[in-house]
Amino acid sequence: MVYQDTISRVLYIDVKDKKFWITDRKDLFDKYIGGTGVATQLLLEECPMGIDPLSPDNPIIFAVGPLVGVFPLASKTVAMFKSPHTGDLGESHAGGRSAIAIRLAGYGAIVIKGASDFPVYVSVQGNQVFFKDATTLWGMNSSLTPARIMREREKGAGYRTILRIGPAGEKMISYACVVSETYRHFGRLGLGAVFGSKKLKGIIISGKQSLKVTDSKKYKQLYKQIYDQAVNSEVMRKYHDLGTPINVMALNNLGGLPTKNLQQTSFEQAKEISGENIAEKYLGKRIACAHCPTACVHLANLRESYKDSPYFYKTTYVGYDYEPLFSLGTMLGIENAKDILILIEEVEKYAMDAMSAGVILAWATEMFEKKLISTVETAGVEPAWNNTKAYVDMLAKIIKQENDFYKALGRGVVYASEIYGGKEFALAHGKNEMSGYHTGPASHLGYLLSARHSHLCNAGYSLDQSLLMEKEVSPEEIVDKLVEEEGVRQILSSLVVCFFSRAIYKDMNLISELLALMGIKYSAEDLKRLGREIHSEKFKFKLREGFSFENLKLADRVYETKAPTGYISRDYIERALIYAKKIIEK
Repeated sequence: MVYQDTISRVLYIDVKDKKFWITDRKDLFDKYIGGTGVATQLLLEECPMGIDPLSPDNPIIFAVGPLVGVFPLASKTVAMFKSPHTGDLGESHAGGRSAIAIRLAGYGAIVIKGASDFPVYVSVQGNQVFFKDATTLWGMNSSLTPARIMREREKGAGYRTILRIGPAGEKMISYACVVSETYRHFGRLGLGAVFGSKKLKGIIISGKQSLKVTDSKKYKQLYKQIYDQAVNSEVMRKYHDLGTPINVMALNNLGGLPTKNLQQTSFEQAKEISGENIAEKYLGKRIACAHCPTACVHLANLRESYKDSPYFYKTTYVGYDYEPLFSLGTMLGIENAKDILILIEEVEKYAMDAMSAGVILAWATEMFEKKLISTVETAGVEPAWNNTKAYVDMLAKIIKQENDFYKALGRGVVYASEIYGGKEFALAHGKNEMSGYHTGPASHLGYLLSARHSHLCNAGYSLDQSLLMEKEVSPEEIVDKLVEEEGVRQILSSLVVCFFSRAIYKDMNLISELLALMGIKYSAEDLKRLGREIHSEKFKFKLREGFSFENLKLADRVYETKAPTGYISRDYIERALIYAKKIIEK
């Protein structure tokens, strides 16, 4: 048995009064396992109804699960908060070292409350918490320099993570992210803005506890079983070899690759920006999250000359995945890989969500193209497809909040389109900018109906591909499948395991066996029931904060652009939403 002597401990941090306390919440961890399940309950407890997401009362919750530090691929931390981007549930997952650091520091969850009167960063060293003045770190042009300074200042021993914001978080851009270990992110829904509202520049967590195992024979057997699947599975191999950028050519060939603000679903230069081409010409190395043998994080070498000398060069490692290749590539008509890497690096510097940033720039480009805005709004910039310099300038102006137009862009495409028009091609789902799949009705319903409006919640794009083999599937059937899949993923994100490993961990009987090894008694049927309950609890929070199925809409562009399954029917989507409301709200 693995002793669970610390997983139920919750660390509370008050950044206003600079104090902390620890509470045992065995009640929550026994019932909801950890991760998403526990974080949802803590959010319901700690977040007052109807508050402004940027108020001091909006809590930040980090939670991990019982498999973290024990089994391979259990490497994620769940962050939960009220989203400043959508106004309801904010949930983001990040890899890196944060999950292991929290676990080895002796906690299953951390709750951050209040707002400081001056910039601070927080250092958690086991049972001690220190509040450090971050005034000199506030206002720097890049998120990288403050991280380096914090790393040099804090000499604590143990397994350590550094989470921090950049200029986007300080300016409370609603899609600002929190960076973990440079190449991983709590990316979507604006956690960085919540950090900024609390004057919280970052948090360092160090842990050096050990996790004891008594039934070593059974543990080794199960560990080997999962490890062997992780390193030998064809599904996991693709994440190591090319990673998610393999999707560029796959979706392009399928006709489901959103291009130029979804005016097209294929891209003439897809090969140039494909995972295959970037791996051949730019791949520098692969790295892995803690306790993961897959190493799916691909880093490209971006080589640029210094402005004042053409004879000297700097080389930067830039992390790339499918989603930024879509949002900062095909959506903007960028025709070569180097320019996409330049844009990714700009977004990284500011620490903003790459997916939202690219979709917002694509909308602004089409607005300019249609003469619905002019250089008056864009402050002299002339956005155009494949104009990398214009996009670099616009990102800087969003951070500077240069005028009312850029302030609107800093709050998302839905907000901006309500002021300047262009709603018919403002591509967002539940106010969260779309991700890179226009594969059919299931992908868009998946975004709309999932608890956090993410393609990772239920993989509707995979369901679309199976629909290509079917003659006719009703909207009710699609909704049932999406909701069922999301229930399963609530368990995976409560454990907390990487969704890339879902083919390994999706067997509820295996999960039951793993939990039993740790003294947690859940049958496969119990887990299925719990997944549905956690899903329902998330919607309890969403509905409490004003979410409404009646307000869910797709931009006209989604219906106008053909998907691999054919044109999406407005009536089909509306029938699905009516049915979803009935079964999710019951």
